[in-house]
Amino acid sequence: MRIAMVSEHASPLAVIGGVDAGGQNVHVAALAAHLVARGHDVTVFTRRDDPQAPPRVRAPDGYVVEHVPAGPPADVPKDELLPHMDAFAAYLTDRWATEHYDVAHAHFWMSGLAAVRAGQATGVPVVQTFHALGTVKRRHQGRKDTSPAERIAVESGLCRQADHVIATCTDEVAELCGMGLGPGRATIVPCGVDLQAFGPQPAPPPDRRPRLLAVGRLVERKGLADAVEALAEVPGAELVVAGGPSADALAIDPEAQRLLARARDNGTADRVRLLGRVDRAAVPRLIASADVVVAVPWYEPFGIVPVEAMACGRPVVGTAVGGLLDTVRPGVTGELVPPRRPDLLARVLRDLLAARPRREAYGRAGVRRARRLYGWDRVARDTERVYARVAAAVSTEAPG
Repeated sequence: MRIAMVSEHASPLAVIGGVDAGGQNVHVAALAAHLVARGHDVTVFTRRDDPQAPPRVRAPDGYVVEHVPAGPPADVPKDELLPHMDAFAAYLTDRWATEHYDVAHAHFWMSGLAAVRAGQATGVPVVQTFHALGTVKRRHQGRKDTSPAERIAVESGLCRQADHVIATCTDEVAELCGMGLGPGRATIVPCGVDLQAFGPQPAPPPDRRPRLLAVGRLVERKGLADAVEALAEVPGAELVVAGGPSADALAIDPEAQRLLARARDNGTADRVRLLGRVDRAAVPRLIASADVVVAVPWYEPFGIVPVEAMACGRPVVGTAVGGLLDTVRPGVTGELVPPRRPDLLARVLRDLLAARPRREAYGRAGVRRARRLYGWDRVARDTERVYARVAAAVSTEAPG
């Protein structure tokens, strides 16, 4: 198949760890690469954010990245990109009218807006993956939500206009049904993990300070302040946080300074370490250094770090939200606690750090689960099946 992926703000070539660069970038890059490995032709359409970016780039894994001239060729926060989606849609319409694609896969709601417009004009069927939902963001962030006012209405429209939706977890499907998604119009395909990069690692030595590890962007909703608060009730353990700006920019990062201030206030400053942005290739080794990986967001569309931790054989303590409800099996691969409850988080962490055999059993079970369900080969195969069904249905409906 010839596949057009649309990822308006999350380029697969981006540096991971910035404000708007994270799991979606990794997901698009890995999915495109594995679809190419399965024999498909893949072009990723993403917004040009650098005046020096060439129109088309072939990535080492074989897919093509096409930089769409929509808006200024500069970094623009994703919540400010909506006014440029008309230009993005017009570009896609011109390209798809002259170059045949069997299916388009839109990642994020603004990508869906542009892709559906182009698909309606050219007959290209559109599969939608939201990665995050405005209803959930508004529910948890309230007035702090910087999304455009139109977001929720657009996402509801996409539930009707896209040919099919690929959701990443069960919780997302329930949310989409509440937004008007009809029966049978969604298929769950989780995010994947690179099982060659993330594999079982020897347990950390028992004679050093217990290490809790959190990996992710430094944004309030990731719940890192709750982890710092819980650390006060987990004597002797250290909390290492990887993610955010480069290490030399942590001193001016508001969220980093808020976390360090919280640590000073509760007496854990000597046990909290912020590493800043960590190279992607270094993450498996970092996970291997941890006794427990902590992922405690207030909400999470999927959450790839818990799956990466399981693939490395590390137990996960996470919050019972979003994708973690599917990925982490309490009492099997880790534990789940309610969000924003540092008291309960501390209790679970103390118990788990005191039980090395249980941590090791969780780690072994996590490896088995990651290999069975979350390898990119399986994710690409299941995604390919959705594409084939959608393309066949559109072909059947076409005149003649």
